[in-house]
Amino acid sequence: MSKDEWPTLGLLLLCYLAFALITMFAEALTIPLAVLLLAPVIALHSSLQHEVVHGHPFADARANGALVFPALGLFIPYIRFKDIHIAHHYDPNLTDPYEDPETNFLDPVVWETLPGWRRRLLEFNNTLLGRMALGPMISLITLYTDDFAALRRGERRVILAYTLHVLGLLPPVLWVLGWGALPLLAYAISAYLGFSLLKIRTFLEHQAHDRAAARSVIIEDRGPLALLFLNNNYHAVHHAHPGVAWHKLPGLFAARRELFLARNGGYAYRSYWQVMSLYFLVAKEPVAHPLWSSRPPAGG
Repeated sequence: MSKDEWPTLGLLLLCYLAFALITMFAEALTIPLAVLLLAPVIALHSSLQHEVVHGHPFADARANGALVFPALGLFIPYIRFKDIHIAHHYDPNLTDPYEDPETNFLDPVVWETLPGWRRRLLEFNNTLLGRMALGPMISLITLYTDDFAALRRGERRVILAYTLHVLGLLPPVLWVLGWGALPLLAYAISAYLGFSLLKIRTFLEHQAHDRAAARSVIIEDRGPLALLFLNNNYHAVHHAHPGVAWHKLPGLFAARRELFLARNGGYAYRSYWQVMSLYFLVAKEPVAHPLWSSRPPAGG
């Protein structure tokens, strides 16, 4: 392991230590405060899982997977996240309602067939408040519905993902039951809030655009949310160089700032505060893909 990978490994160790301490001393902290403190720890663990998917800190994928085996976030099997995210990284398909598994856009034809209550729900989900409040639930219902169908078809990769996920739930759940002072319901609420925090990062990572290179955002933020998301606010940089470690993304962007902004068509924001001020109660884009026709938007 190179010295460049020590920040990732060190942060992962700190993440597990914080989880253990917060759950152990939850009553002393008070349960509501423990829930609020645990949520960003769970969000950070998910960000570290993202680093692992992209080959950090070890060269061996199995060793990396073992590092994030404990399912602190409770809800999403790591292998399912890995497979979905790798598929998402095929940039020509970004925002494709059928081929990009992480998009929130729908085919306009499908949109027109939805009942009114569901359209209103998805329109609210396209505001930042809606994405944080309802986004985790909507994502999980979609994932579980698709995966249940795959399990019934006997798809081995999905069966493996959920088998390992059940095993991965044992370390954190048994820890909380045996040594922790946090009720399981409070833990589940923390996990949901952690997922909600991640929805801030993913809210406008990608826009509808004719060119694939212009679909990924740059948010020039160096604050606590940027750290929590391991600098994935430099998302266009990450998509252009997915193997670069999280702590090198700001420097890579700074060295080629004008190039990256030209490449992504200036799709950029100053900070997460600017994003919140603009879109907390306002939808940034429609749910129906604005450029969709009988074929996907062209890559570029």
